[in-house]
Amino acid sequence: MVRSDADRQQEDKAVPKEDKSPAPGKKGSDGDVGNALRAVYREAIDEDVPDEMLDLLKKLG
Repeated sequence: MVRSDADRQQEDKAVPKEDKSPAPGKKGSDGDVGNALRAVYREAIDEDVPDEMLDLLKKLG
C-alpha cells in the first residue's frame, strides 16, 4: 500500500512526541549522572568476591 504525504502527516500528528525535559525534581545535568555512576561503580568494586566464584577460579588455575 502506498501512503500519501497527507496520510503520513496525519499519522505524525496522532503519535505523541516524547518529552525530553527532565523529570520533576531532577537537575538533569551531566555532573549528576557522572556522580551517580561513580557511586554505583564504587559500590560494585567494594563488594567481596563470593566464595563460590573463588572456588571456581581456584579450579581453573
